[in-house]
Amino acid sequence: MDERTYTADAEPGDHVTVAGWVHEVRDLGGIAFLILRDKSGKIQVKFEKDEMDEELVETGLGVHRESVISVTGGVEEEERAPTGVEMLPESLDVLNEADAELPLDPSGKVDADLSTRLDNRTLDLRKKEVQAIFEIRAEVLRAVRDYFRSIGSTEINTPKIVATGTEGGTELFPITYFGEEAFMNQSPQLFKQLMVGSGLERVFEVGPIFRAEEHNTPRHLNEATMIDFESAFIDHEEAMDVCEGTLKAAYEAVEENCEAELDLLGYDDFGTPDGDFPRLTYEEAIERINATGELDEQLVYGDDLSTEAERALGDDVGGHYFITDWPSEIKPFYIQDYEDDPTTSKGFDLMHPRMELVSGGQREHRYGALVEGFEQQGLDPEQFDYYTKMFKYGMPPHAGWAYGVERLVMTMLGLENIREAVLFPRDRQRLSP
Repeated sequence: MDERTYTADAEPGDHVTVAGWVHEVRDLGGIAFLILRDKSGKIQVKFEKDEMDEELVETGLGVHRESVISVTGGVEEEERAPTGVEMLPESLDVLNEADAELPLDPSGKVDADLSTRLDNRTLDLRKKEVQAIFEIRAEVLRAVRDYFRSIGSTEINTPKIVATGTEGGTELFPITYFGEEAFMNQSPQLFKQLMVGSGLERVFEVGPIFRAEEHNTPRHLNEATMIDFESAFIDHEEAMDVCEGTLKAAYEAVEENCEAELDLLGYDDFGTPDGDFPRLTYEEAIERINATGELDEQLVYGDDLSTEAERALGDDVGGHYFITDWPSEIKPFYIQDYEDDPTTSKGFDLMHPRMELVSGGQREHRYGALVEGFEQQGLDPEQFDYYTKMFKYGMPPHAGWAYGVERLVMTMLGLENIREAVLFPRDRQRLSP
């Protein structure tokens, strides 16, 4: 296929070979049309039955939809064709014939439910609207990586098989590792903290995490792709600045570079966030939620925020916002508390009006306080010796955060189910494909 031409590049007067999938065949009697689809678009192939080789016509009109073919011929202008040009075929090769009965319709003329689509993801992704989601996801990751590099952050890769969980034994997937029990990692949290103490100072990672969550909702997954950031010599306020910067960079890149994909998905006004994201303390958030009157029961200090509470506050704020200064007992052991108020942590969450996106904060970098945090949350510090001992050897003050790519894309595009932002989702019911 060295001489293959993409359909979008075929112009009147060209003699080309195109290759792709049979999108549609229309037989109108003395004349027939085959629509060939490739990555770049579609092109109409015209068969004039009385003027063409009988075998060529028979092959072209007998091939099933979604079969893979190559066509060689001349290109002519034709205003009535879907793309303004059409091909007159000289030869047509069937590279792989598709079954006559398909489990779903890639043309989109017949709808399929999400479960059927995910069971047949390869076919589902032949729809341009579905492809658009993943082109946008790829652009988000490119933009985030570029932003991290612009602030001097080094990309790292941490282990996904671990001896202990990041936050203890809950929500862990156990595996057998050469006769010993091990786990799929919940988060690169502990490893990225070790890296800021290594001399790299500022690091980020884009990679999978695994959580054995019991939740089976449109916004939960058991395998997700996380964007993690950690930096030495910054506090939680500066970490929020970086977090906000990555999010805005992602939106701006999608708006600038994914115009065609946004059009396919029906976005006339994409709505890149502008202005600084509000920063509400946890106490202020509780007060604003209660003031909405949307909950059956008023929240009190120390409560975690339910889905209903998040939505009530999101509607009230109307855009992305941070919740800061969470109660210490709600946040993990590695989040640092305020010196003058040990009941309040330097943890934060970044919220979209629909849901939580980011969890982060200032980390506890002092060995004694870190071990005490383990004990307060019922964890055995000795199980995490590989982590805690490094805090004896000069761990700098540091802060960081993490958010899921799928939730970001889901909220960015207004998707109803997070599984639409994953190629092959893993949840309570789905382990294949």
